Amino acid sequence: MTIFETIEQRKSIRKFDNRSVEPEKIEKIMRAAQLAPSWRNGQCWKFIVVTEPQTKNAVIQATNVFNQSWLGKEYAIIIACGDPFRSGIRGDQRYYLVDVAIAMQNLVLAATALGLGTCWIGAFNEKKMKTVLNVPERFRIVAISPLGYPAKRDSVVGKIARAVVSSKKRKSLNEVYSINQWEEP
Repeated sequence: MTIFETIEQRKSIRKFDNRSVEPEKIEKIMRAAQLAPSWRNGQCWKFIVVTEPQTKNAVIQATNVFNQSWLGKEYAIIIACGDPFRSGIRGDQRYYLVDVAIAMQNLVLAATALGLGTCWIGAFNEKKMKTVLNVPERFRIVAISPLGYPAKRDSVVGKIARAVVSSKKRKSLNEVYSINQWEEP
């Protein structure tokens, strides 16, 4: 699969088969995240791959505050953390968020290329999640994502979410970029 095919095939998965993900695939995905560029190569990220059922349930409880009730059948939940002190700040822009997002995108695309599904989640109770996973105070949890083999059929929640966010619908190219200066479409 080319990188463009991978980007086109990537979608948010909310229903998973109840099967294990091979350790070598997880390692490839983590290697993709590791290779992401970052502010002054600070590599401010740390990913936690949660596979143990009891810990997964505690992580799911920390997301249920925001109704992520469809979680549970995935093989693992990946928690993306960033250390704000290992990245830069310009003006009021804290680049640890950008660094972690780039690494997370590498992870998501690698998972897609390996036939796995993910779904970027930004809605969770960070304080509760940090307690469950023993995340040091200086780190921030930026995002979480389930990881697993997509189910053959999408869930009702997945269909509704896709309809609400119109995930297949994209702005036209002239709405997302211009050449040399800002232009309104």
